[in-house]
Amino acid sequence: MNFIKKKALGILISAAVAALATFLGGLTIGKVNLEVVGAPVFSILIGMILTLCIPKLATHEMVKDGVKFTSKKILQWAVIILGFSMNLGTIAKVGTQSLPVIVCTIATSLIVAFLMGKLLKMNGNTSTLIGVGSSICGGSAIAATAPVVDASDEEVAQAISVIFLFNVLAALIFPTLGHAIGMGSEGFAIFAGTAVNDTSSVTAAASTAEKIYDCDKILNTAVTVKLTRTLAIIPITLVLAFYRMRKAKKNGTQANGFSFKKVFPWFILFFVAASIITTIVGKLPESAFTIFYTEKFVKAMKWLAKFFIAMAMCAIGLNTNVVQLIKKGGKPIIMGFTCWVMITLVSILVQNLSGIYYSNL
Repeated sequence: MNFIKKKALGILISAAVAALATFLGGLTIGKVNLEVVGAPVFSILIGMILTLCIPKLATHEMVKDGVKFTSKKILQWAVIILGFSMNLGTIAKVGTQSLPVIVCTIATSLIVAFLMGKLLKMNGNTSTLIGVGSSICGGSAIAATAPVVDASDEEVAQAISVIFLFNVLAALIFPTLGHAIGMGSEGFAIFAGTAVNDTSSVTAAASTAEKIYDCDKILNTAVTVKLTRTLAIIPITLVLAFYRMRKAKKNGTQANGFSFKKVFPWFILFFVAASIITTIVGKLPESAFTIFYTEKFVKAMKWLAKFFIAMAMCAIGLNTNVVQLIKKGGKPIIMGFTCWVMITLVSILVQNLSGIYYSNL
């Protein structure tokens, strides 16, 4: 009863906004498909607007605990549930060819983010979140990384906003660009899966490219490459947890209440477990159960993961001062732009070197 009394209202507000954001994210206005924006971005924007209109909403005694629970715990649940969409066997088959491109683009983004963070003298958490979000999978990677580095809601909002900006640009520009510079249909699918950040934007870019290339296999390949990229969440979060532990030990703060158990991303183990379950089911003989699991359950889990992320983004938006966010936005945008450009160039370069660039599906 105490949980319901303290947290229910904040959770319900976040869920209501997520429902509205999900509806908006599924709309098509004229020729513009709002999926390119996505429910999480709509949700964080609505949360910011609500706080702007009702400044004390997120700090109200009946709301604040539920908002905090949503921005922290439900965000972790979203990452866990996302694991059910990962069939490691399918990813291994399709993703192996794209692995050199994935590794090079991830490494590029993380190195660029680190160097730009030092050059621009940026907040460490913000630069980490932008680097991880750009290199792996946008909002999902930020959702997994934020609790590990103990990022504030404002830092998460800053990173999400930057990733969103370049997601939209990529989804709008890349299909025409890829075709214009002579990429084959397979080359573009790998390009979209490695150089576009968020899954919704990868889907939007690949769907548009299918019409331009007159090829109906680009979307599935691009999404599979993207899912292969998503698995990098596991080593990245673990490395960050160990780095934070070493830093705390070096600074002598471990004895003052720092606990590795607290910063270790235990939810990532559940993410891995969910992926293994889906992989095992995928290897079973076809039956009513396996058909239900792959066609109904996995789709439902994908939807629920996106909805939970949208809820968490609303909670983060409610705790974010949009005025301050805009004032501090210059340096993160420069970093995001640099990461985006370098990932794009490296993806094209590695594809050229590996001979994938001109290949067709």
